[in-house]
Amino acid sequence: NRRKKKDDSILEIPSIPNPFPELCCSPFASVLSASLLPKATSRKKQVIKVYSEDDTSRALEVPSDITARDVCQLLILKNHYIDDHSWTLFEQLTHTGLGRAIEDHELVMEVQSNWVIGEENKLYFRKNYAKYEFFKNPLSFFPDHMISFPSETDGAVSHSGILQMFLSSSTYPEIHGYLHAKEQGKKSWKKLYFLLRRSGLYFSTKGTSKEPRHLQFFCEFSNSDMYMSLMSKKISGAPTNYGFCFKPNKSGGTRDLKQLCADDEQSRTCWMTAIRLLKYGMQLYQNYMQPYQGRSGCSPLSITPMRSISENSLVAMDFSGHRSRIIENPTEALSVAVEEGLAWRKRGCLRLNSHGSPIAMSNMGMSIHRSQSWFHHKISREEAQRLILQHGLVDGVFLVRDSQSNPKTFVLSLSHGLKIKHFQIVPLEDDGKLFYTLDDGHTRFTDLIQLVEFYQLNKGVLPCKLKHYCARIAL
Repeated sequence: NRRKKKDDSILEIPSIPNPFPELCCSPFASVLSASLLPKATSRKKQVIKVYSEDDTSRALEVPSDITARDVCQLLILKNHYIDDHSWTLFEQLTHTGLGRAIEDHELVMEVQSNWVIGEENKLYFRKNYAKYEFFKNPLSFFPDHMISFPSETDGAVSHSGILQMFLSSSTYPEIHGYLHAKEQGKKSWKKLYFLLRRSGLYFSTKGTSKEPRHLQFFCEFSNSDMYMSLMSKKISGAPTNYGFCFKPNKSGGTRDLKQLCADDEQSRTCWMTAIRLLKYGMQLYQNYMQPYQGRSGCSPLSITPMRSISENSLVAMDFSGHRSRIIENPTEALSVAVEEGLAWRKRGCLRLNSHGSPIAMSNMGMSIHRSQSWFHHKISREEAQRLILQHGLVDGVFLVRDSQSNPKTFVLSLSHGLKIKHFQIVPLEDDGKLFYTLDDGHTRFTDLIQLVEFYQLNKGVLPCKLKHYCARIAL
C-alpha cells in the first residue's frame, strides 16, 4: 500500500513543458519552424535601374520595400565611395522635364508605381549637398520678408526657433509672397499673392489680403509630390527659370500639374523647403540625424559610414624626421607645402626627362587637370549651372570647365548665396613660363590643380572657399 501511494504521487506531478518544441521531430515541427522564420524571406525582389551623371547605369535586384537611403547605401558599398551623407536618389520625369530628390525614407517601388507606362523616367544617383542644409544654416533659406509668425509669439524668433515651429504640430510660421501660377487648361501665367499654411497653399483673390473670404485654396501636399521644373521656360512658357510644381500621385498627365514659378532662386528655395518641412515634419529631422546615431534604425543593407574628409579634419604634418609631428605655425606649414610641391614637380620632370621628352612636361602641365573629377571638358554655361543646381546650391559647390567664348581660358563656376557665379581663369606667360590666375596675375599657379587646391584652403578673391565639386561619377 505504501508503494502504491508513492507511485500515485509520482503520477500526479505535472509534466514540464518542452521549451524548444521546434527541435522535436513532431508533425507540428515544420509549422512551428516556419512561423519562426524571419519575414524578410517572404519579401519579393524586383530589379531597378539606376543612372549616374555620365549616363552609365547599373541594375540592382532589391526587395520591394527598399527605401531610397538603402539604395544609396547599396551603391556606396558596391562602388567603394565615401559616405558623406550627401548621396541622394533622384527621380527624373523625362517627358515633362521635372525632377526631385527622393526623400531617404520613401519606398522606391512606390515612386516607380506612379510612373506613366511608356515614359522614359529614370532614377539618378548623385550628390545633393543641400538636402539637409536648412537644418545647419536656416538663415539662408527663410528670408525675413517672406516669413511671419503667429500673433501669440512674443518678440523675435530665432532661425533655429523657426525650424522648431515647422516641426511642431501646434504652431507654424506663415510663408507669403508673390508667385506666378499657370492657369488650368491655358498657356498663360498669372502673378498672385500666395500664403503657405499648415492646411495647404492658398492665394489671395484681392491683392495681398489675408482675410479668409479673399483666400482661395490652391493645393495640399499629402497626396501629391513636389518637383522642380528643369526646363519650365522651354516646355511650359514660364516667365522665369525658377519653376516648381505639384503632381498628384495618381496623375493622368500634364493637365493635372499645378505649376508655379518664382522670381528668383532664393524665393523658390524658401517655398520648396517650407513645403518639405510641412509635409514630412519630424521624419525629415530623423533622416537628418540618423547618420549621426550609428544607423541603428536602418535596414541590414546599411553600413557604417566611412570617415569623410573635410577641411576640419586636415592638419599639416612634417614627416622629414625620425618621428612625424604636427606643424602648428601657419607660416611654416605654407612653406613646407610649397617645398613639397616643388619637389613633387622636380621628380615629375626627372621621370619625363629620362625619356628625353622635355616637351612632354609642358603638355602634361596643360592637360593634367583633365583627369580630375571637378573638371568638365567643353560644357556650356547652362549645363554647368544645371549640374551645380542638381548638386545643391550650397556655398562652395563648384566645377571647372573650358571657356566657350575663349578656347585658351577656363571658367570656375561656383555657388554662393543661392546664386551661381562664373570666374574666368586666364593663362599668363612670364619669362617663358605659363601660369594661371584668377586675379590678374597677383596670385599665379603653374596648373589648374594647384589653383583649385589653393582656393580650397583660401578664399582669396572668391566669395567663399571651394568645398564640394560636381563630379560625373560612373556606376
